[in-house]
Amino acid sequence: MKRRVARRLQAALATLALAAATGAVLSAPEATAATAGATGYATQNGGTTGGAGGQTVRATTGTAIHAALCGRATSSTPIVIEVEGTINHGNTSQVSGGSCSTAAGVIELKQISNVTIVGVGSGAVFDQLGIHIRAASNIVVQNVTVRNVKKSGSPTSNGGDAIGMESDVRNVWVDHVTLEASGGESEGFDGLFDMKDNTQYVTLSYSILRNSGRGGLVGSSESDLSNGFITYHHNLYENLDSRAPLLRGGTAHIYNNHYVSLNESGINSRAGARAKVDNNYFEDSKDVLGTFYTDAAGYWQVSGNIFDNVTWSSPGTDNNPAGPNPQSNTTVTIPYAYTLDAASCVPSVVSRTAGAGKGLQVSDGACSPQTPTPTTPAPTTPTPTTPTPTASTPTTPAPTQSSGTNLSIGAGSDGSSKADGTSYGNVRDGDPSTYWSPAGTTGSVSIKWGSPTAVSRVVVKETAGATGRIGAWRLLDADTGAVLSSGSGAGAVTFARTTLSKITFEITGASAAPRVAEFETYAG
Repeated sequence: MKRRVARRLQAALATLALAAATGAVLSAPEATAATAGATGYATQNGGTTGGAGGQTVRATTGTAIHAALCGRATSSTPIVIEVEGTINHGNTSQVSGGSCSTAAGVIELKQISNVTIVGVGSGAVFDQLGIHIRAASNIVVQNVTVRNVKKSGSPTSNGGDAIGMESDVRNVWVDHVTLEASGGESEGFDGLFDMKDNTQYVTLSYSILRNSGRGGLVGSSESDLSNGFITYHHNLYENLDSRAPLLRGGTAHIYNNHYVSLNESGINSRAGARAKVDNNYFEDSKDVLGTFYTDAAGYWQVSGNIFDNVTWSSPGTDNNPAGPNPQSNTTVTIPYAYTLDAASCVPSVVSRTAGAGKGLQVSDGACSPQTPTPTTPAPTTPTPTTPTPTASTPTTPAPTQSSGTNLSIGAGSDGSSKADGTSYGNVRDGDPSTYWSPAGTTGSVSIKWGSPTAVSRVVVKETAGATGRIGAWRLLDADTGAVLSSGSGAGAVTFARTTLSKITFEITGASAAPRVAEFETYAG
């Protein structure tokens, strides 16, 4: 362990020395978020556009970032914040306002939406200060370095996470960032890229995670299984002890990443998690894939990976490495289009594209870096996409009518944070006088079954006295993240017959706190 800590510290010092000598870490070409756009699961659930189309503001302090957020007309008014210079505790104060909820000592993206933070000019470095995304949606973070964030010692920030997401977060694209530490938990550091408490539809692309004990996790415990639909591609994971990433439940797509010097374990799929692991290059590492430190099994589908000087431990009660000859033990359906680079060229293409200060270059799908063609900014309130399976046209539901057997009766249910005194079970009890209500005006509730169930119609009913509150909504196949249908207002809606284990009704807009009395499901 001491040798690993020393290696991390030496690597961090070498990185800083190189920065001082050449400006390689702290300098970045002028960059904006007007690139080819989000990739992976961040393209689902309506897509991720950040602050595209909104006002552009330049900030050189953390306080200025908070002021830009608080100066908007509403918490959802789109904004692009271009960041230059070093953001630290000394220049990051709390700012108050009706369109923000900030705190000193951390960049707080809390209870907001439609925001882009992008490093420009001579560079953007968040030094010992983390980026915290909480109860937020449609967020883009690009071309920044976040380093040496601590959860213990001094100063502390964001629980020790470089970038952390929690509490009903939706649609985040983190791209071309460098996340690094100078040690592990015993030195005061935690995760570099963490997601928990119902965080979904996230992509981490063309980024560097290095010199830390923990790369990142999805799910804070074996019972925090509400997270998922995460894509990791074209990232460099270097000199990490573990969590590259740690997956507790949910679905992850992990492709074209370069893993170097994973000291204890790498992709740790557990507690029912399902990972599709394609065309990655694993090098000079140990136990790069499997279920580790628990008997709660996870699953993986593998294809096209290269294992270069990888060692594997022996299986045990709490240790189930996938190697030395990794084989698939599940199948994962991906609802978006993507192109795989050959694993053999991954080290080269990742070295030339990943991290801050690389000009936002991406692979052309044939192992060559290219500058993406800018696209016209998309609408700031994303329109739901139509991934596989084919979704129905957005519609206003028909008047509430019930026919056939309500499959919700006797099923299970869960959802996002609920208002005091309400229950997820109230939407499947057949009693229109009881209800579930989200903690705010938006949220989601799900019906789930122990085995795959065919559904082609749902009926959403509001309680008496609360009719008409539900505005925009999306109906999701929670197994794949596909949008089955979308529209506005409660009522009945039909869609292509789909077999699934869990279906989610997500409210994305409401005139007041919604009250869902029943979430009925029917086979047809």
